[in-house]
Formats: sequence, C-alpha cells, structure tokens
Amino acid sequence: MRGGLRYGTVAAALAAVLLTGCSSGGGTPEREQRTAAPGQVPQSSARPADATRCGATPRSYRPAGALPQPGHMPAKSTMAGIVARGRLIAGVDQNSYLFGYRNPLTGQLDGYEIELLKRVSTALFGRPDRIQFRTITSAQRIPVLLQKDPVDIVIDSMTINCERWQSVAFSSDYMDAGQRVLVPKDSTAKSIDDLGGRKVCAASGTTSIDTLRGLKEHPVVAVGVKDWTDCLMLMQLGQVDAVSTDDTILIGLQRQDPNTKLIGPRFTAEPHGIAMQPRQVDFVRFVNGVLEQMRQDGSLEKLARDWLGDGTTFGPPPAVYRD
Repeated sequence: MRGGLRYGTVAAALAAVLLTGCSSGGGTPEREQRTAAPGQVPQSSARPADATRCGATPRSYRPAGALPQPGHMPAKSTMAGIVARGRLIAGVDQNSYLFGYRNPLTGQLDGYEIELLKRVSTALFGRPDRIQFRTITSAQRIPVLLQKDPVDIVIDSMTINCERWQSVAFSSDYMDAGQRVLVPKDSTAKSIDDLGGRKVCAASGTTSIDTLRGLKEHPVVAVGVKDWTDCLMLMQLGQVDAVSTDDTILIGLQRQDPNTKLIGPRFTAEPHGIAMQPRQVDFVRFVNGVLEQMRQDGSLEKLARDWLGDGTTFGPPPAVYRD
C-alpha cells in the first residue's frame, strides 16, 4: 500500500459507499524513510493564528485525573451515554491518504486519525472497534457536531483556531502542520510566491482555502472543491496549477501520484485538534486524557512515525491547558 499509489486506484476505493456500521478499519503500514518538511514558519509570511476580531485561541480543558476503567464511566457523564449506546459516532474523512482513507485492499477506513479514534474507543469500551464512522467533507466538520442527530467527535485534519472555538470544543493539539504547495514535477515554481495569478486548489470549508483567498503580495486564483482527491485529479488534468493545504495532507497526495512534488516552506501554522460538541466538556477532558496517556507511553509519536516516516516533524507538541 505505501508509495506509488496512483489516483485512479485510490479514487475507486474512496468512492465506496459510506460506512455506517461499527468497523475496525485496516492496519498500520510499514514505516518508510521521508525527508522531514520544514518545521519553522517564516515570520514574514505566517498567517496569524486568529483574526483580530476573535482574539487568542482558547486552550483546551485539562484531563480530569486518571482515565476511568473501560466500560465504567462516571454516572450521567457524556462517556457513560456513549458506552450505554454501544458505539462512538465519529465524523472522519475517507479521502485523505495516510490520515483518513478507505483502504482499497480491505474496503475499510484506515489511517493515522482512524488509529487515534481506536484508542478513544479502547478507552471507552476496552476494544478498538466500537466506532460508527460517518464520512464527511471538510466543509461538514462543524455542522455534523451541531445538527439534530450529531456525531460525538470529529477528527479530520482540523486546524484549531479561535473562530472555530466559537462553535465547537477542541482537544489539545495532537499534531502541528503547516500549509505548503504541491505541484507537478515539471513545474518551475519554487514556492507559493511563484504562483501569482495561477489556479491553486484547496478543499472548501478549510483554513487553506481562506489563506489562499487572502494572499496579498502574489494573489492566486483559489479553486475550491469538495475533497482533496478532487484537487489532485484537477491538477493531473491540467485544470489547476497546484494544490495547497497542510503538508500532512500533501504528503499523502504526493504518495498517490509520484509525478508531483512539494515545494517551498510552510507559510502558515496549523495546530490539529479533535473537535467535540461545545457543552460536553467532560468528554473533551476524557479525550485529552487519552491523548496525554499516548504522549506519555510514546504511542502518539509512534503513530506519526509509522504513518509519515522516520524523522517526521509532525510529532505531538506538548499539551497546554486552560485550567
């Protein structure tokens, strides 16, 4: 599965029907070497974390001590309700190779973020497969938490920022990424600054498309689509000149099509968080407890190495809490 996957092979699998029952997904792939992406955001080009009208991004909630035993959640807690239901309902991507994608060999959802969800399921139920997946687009990540029949949790390469904190609650930062650019191998562009006036693709409803639309010095023509694989297809067809989003996602696209390359440094900072319903603070603390446990036992860093390669710069940052 690792390396050399072309779009047509993956797209056929990603177009499969939505997985609505409980599923365990596939397995973790073998590790492979990768050149680490730039870890520093140039101060001159970094997008501010938040708009002035919103203010500083709130910190997440500290874990409430040791995790309870699986299956024995505090009475009347959000977690107790999830356990009584018998499954965790999660909004995930099925189009982000390496993070949340449908494995063409198994038909199951697989990836770094799917593995993270399995750890939450194990903490709740004592087993990793009590998850009901709802596959969503980037634009649906917040609405699915607020609708009449909401999901419990969304993990989908979601940037933590102040504006989103107005609608949902976030876990602590489990992975730092930054926006870069993917272009065909024969492109002469060296960075986003070389694409002024060109068509650059990003998924709708993301900070990436907002950043592209806000570029001032070398403005590009931002093209919004439903899924990241749509961007890759448009670039393969010559209908856009580049794809730009978090480098974590671009690594997956580049592995699907080795006739592409990543260029330039990061020009934004994108801390990733797991989103939950804003009133369910007890569940946010619980998930943060799972992440903290994974930081302590090394499994969160191991996930990054297993999926993104040794020498990765995407390892977990230290957690910072508000209380």
